[in-house]
Amino acid sequence: MTKQDFLQITDFNSAELREIFHLAKEIKRLTKEGRCPKPLEGLSLGCIFHKPSLRTRISFEVGISQLGGHSLYITKNEIDLGVRETIADAAQVLSRYLDGIVIRTFSHKDVEELAEYASVPVINALTDFTHPCQVISDLMTIEEHLGTYEGCTITYLGDGNNMARSWINAARRLPIKVRIGTVPDRHPGELVDIAKTEGADVEVIHDAAEAIAGAHVVYTDVFASMGEKQEAEERANLLKAFQVNSALMAQANPKAIVMHCLPAERGREITDEVIDGDQSVVFDQAENRLHAQKAILVTLLG
Repeated sequence: MTKQDFLQITDFNSAELREIFHLAKEIKRLTKEGRCPKPLEGLSLGCIFHKPSLRTRISFEVGISQLGGHSLYITKNEIDLGVRETIADAAQVLSRYLDGIVIRTFSHKDVEELAEYASVPVINALTDFTHPCQVISDLMTIEEHLGTYEGCTITYLGDGNNMARSWINAARRLPIKVRIGTVPDRHPGELVDIAKTEGADVEVIHDAAEAIAGAHVVYTDVFASMGEKQEAEERANLLKAFQVNSALMAQANPKAIVMHCLPAERGREITDEVIDGDQSVVFDQAENRLHAQKAILVTLLG
């Protein structure tokens, strides 16, 4: 059987994504009932983390355990990819010990190279380019709260970062409308044109009110990601018009939900009254990281 990796949303087709959402909801139900299946029993997964992590590390380690598997937490001190030894060598060695690899790091190219040489499935738990596991759990959360993601207008406001690109990728596979509200200097790049040539409903808008108008989902992330914190003040000034606050939310669909992948810098990209308000589903989406990632693990390994 040919191994499958999950490095970007587009690694799955539309039917496979729908099956993952269905599986995630079923696994969540069974977990709540104390009957989580154990398809990873006897399997070991290496979790390589080159970035600090709360949700990603804990949700993956707990999820692997709940599925009956064993996880190993591996830091840069143990595996400094491409420095202590080549990525190709590390991939081949890890493949002799492990049944799968989860990696959260900076360079997306490093993860692609790791997957190329590994003979076991590799899961991208976040790179500077994209964050596919987050969007899987977000779409699951949208289904839970709005009944469906199909036909929804999802407005992402802020920096054109890995989260913005992950939503663009989602629009390449699913019938959703994605608007990226940002300044010209923080445009998410050529992926927008690639998505449009494939027929995806994607638009970059430089006016926050226009971007959010009628949106069913309002999404934001920190203005300066990990590794960019030295630019935090400059980025905050550049993107301040895209802060998700009550005045801006009044332009969205009255039943719109608010999402944030966390951690949040409250008072910058989002205000307390919005993130703690009735329209916020931020902590539901954080919880769903656990169940969505279990569905991804089962799909690739179970």
